[in-house]
Formats: sequence, C-alpha cells, structure tokens
Amino acid sequence: MAVDLGAESVISAERRVLGLRYWVPLYVLTVLYAAYTGFRLPNRWAATLYAVSLQDGFHRRFLVGTILHPLAVALDYNYWLFAATGFVILALVLAVLGVAVCRAPLVSQRFLVLAYLLLPTGGFLFDEVGYLDQLLYLLLFVALWAMRRSAWVVAPVVMTLAVFTHEIAILTVIPIYGFAVLRERELDARRAIAKLAPPVIAAVGVLAVPAIDSGAVGRLTATFHDVANFAPRADALDLFRRSQTESLKLYSPSDVFFFLLPLALIAVVGFVTLSLLDGRPRGGAIVYLVLAVGAVAAPVLLAFAGWDEWRWAFLLTANFLVVVWIWLGDRGRELTAFQWVALVFVLLVGLHSSLRYFDGYEPRSVRPSEVRELKRQITDGTLFEIPKR
Repeated sequence: MAVDLGAESVISAERRVLGLRYWVPLYVLTVLYAAYTGFRLPNRWAATLYAVSLQDGFHRRFLVGTILHPLAVALDYNYWLFAATGFVILALVLAVLGVAVCRAPLVSQRFLVLAYLLLPTGGFLFDEVGYLDQLLYLLLFVALWAMRRSAWVVAPVVMTLAVFTHEIAILTVIPIYGFAVLRERELDARRAIAKLAPPVIAAVGVLAVPAIDSGAVGRLTATFHDVANFAPRADALDLFRRSQTESLKLYSPSDVFFFLLPLALIAVVGFVTLSLLDGRPRGGAIVYLVLAVGAVAAPVLLAFAGWDEWRWAFLLTANFLVVVWIWLGDRGRELTAFQWVALVFVLLVGLHSSLRYFDGYEPRSVRPSEVRELKRQITDGTLFEIPKR
C-alpha cells in the first residue's frame, strides 16, 4: 500500500512538472502579448498622484506618496522615480499572477489568468501602469494569501492600507475581501468583525475628513514648478478640492451607470449560472451566492464616483475573475462542459469590444504597420519620453 501511494505521488509530481513546462511558456507569451498591446510609460496623472502625501496635507490616496515622500524630496520629484514605482507594482502583480498559474490546482483557474491577459483587459493593465488600482489588487492578493496561511491579523491591516491607497477600494477590493471573510463555513463572529472592522472604520474616516488641508494643492504645485522635471496634472490635483457633489455636476453618472450595467448583468448572470449548474443552492450556499454576487457587481457603483467608465469596466471584470477564482478553489474540482461554455460566453460577450485607453491611446494591433511604428518608437526613443499628459 505504501509503495503504491508513493508511486502515485511521484507520478502526480511528474505530471505537475510536465504541466508547468507548458503553462509557464503560455503565461510568458500572454504577458508579452498584453505588453505589446498596451505598453506605455505612466502618464502624468498617475505620476502626480504618486506625489500626494500626508506630509503635504493630503488625506486621501496618500499611502504611496507618503512612503515615497523622502525620496521624492531628495530626487526633486523626479518623474522617473514615480514611473519606476508604477512598473515595480505592475511587475509584482504579474509575478503574483505567474505564481497563480504555476501553483493553481485547477486548469480552469489557470485559464482565468491567461484569458485575463489575452482579452482587452491584459493590454489595459499595461496601459494603466502607475494607476493606484493595481496596488489595490496587489494588497488584496496579499490579504487573501495571509488568510489562507491563518495569519488573519495581517489581512485587516493590509486592507486598511488599501483604503488609504485609494478610496475606490471601498467598491472594488473591500467587497471581495468581505466575501472571502464571510464565506467561511465555520464563521467565528468575533474574528469576522475583527477582520472587517479596521478597513470599514478607515473607509468611514477617509470619507468623513476633508480631502486636503487648506492650500495643500497650491503648495504641492509650487514645489513641482520649482524643482520637478515634469508638470503635475492640474486635473488630478483638482479632484481633492472638489466635493463629490461638485464632481457629479461635471458628467452624467446615469450615463456611466447604464454603460456599466450590461457588463455587470452579464458578469452576475454568468456567475449565478456557473453556481446553479452545480445544483440548487440551499442554506449557506445561498448566502455564499449573495456575497459573491455583491462582490462581482460592486464596481458598478463607481459610476457615482467618477467618469472613467472604461476603467470601471476593467475593474468590474477584475472583480468577476477574482471571485470566480475563489469560487473555483472552494469548489475544488474542474468545470463541467456546460460551465466552460458559460464562462467563455461571459468573457467573450462581456468584452466583445476593446477597452478604450487613457489620453487618446489605442490598443496596438498586430498589423505590420503598427509593429513597424512600435519599432520606430523604440529606436528613436519616443516610446520612453516623459508623456505630455
């Protein structure tokens, strides 16, 4: 018996290694394709927000800027410091996804990662390099990893940091974190409260206090003009001076909401379909389903937070894929044929058109003319110039 089990484990390990010989190259190729499609340097909006800090009197989106502040001062708010930070965060996200591909027990989980990179979301990930969204999901992955290692004290601290990174964490990664906490079968109410209370309290505090001290934007702008090698984006800093009511007057929240609604419905219906194909949910399964649907659909409310509709669509898709990943891990077995069809349908129909990029950029196609244009930009260095916006 012992010999048979040992032989079986050796065969299983060999199959795993053999599988990685195929999955790792596939992952590298999908990353390269996504990079080709959307690569560019972080725009000045992202770089400007990396300079926002508590030391300068900002009370929102301050985590990265507060950490970088000593270096920013020492290096005269150099654009390349902020650009390097953005690429380090992106590299860490890609490293986490790569580890997920290598260590995921299910083919369907690995498929999710590759699909994410091959679909327009992959190129968009590279196009939005430097945006704080990427750090939010990186912090979420750290929190989920800590929960799996029973280091539950770490998770609420990390998710509190996410709120201090950007307040949209409240409608993106915090709902997924809440789903991950509350889905546990043997839920300890006191421990659940301990896990959820810190980020929730931080969110209330961030929204309750003024976004900036008086004169903070003027002081930071003056500092940039005196020493920096790029001009800050005025519209990025103006966000801190406007109330949410004033911001809502600058665009149509209903237009953004109804733009996101079809994608949200497709994602929700798709997830419910995946679940129902496992059988009719009962008792705790119904609660699980409600929590999962809430985490998937929460980013649709970003319509009332700003006008970046394509960015919100990207985050909505990210939430769907992360929730499906967690569900697959809890389920512990591969999708059925019908479930595969449902998942592919959601991905293809939900993202039938490319996500529009920032600042007038468009996804690169593989047409020879665009390949030659990218080669020219690399050769003459224009691809690596500080962006004009």
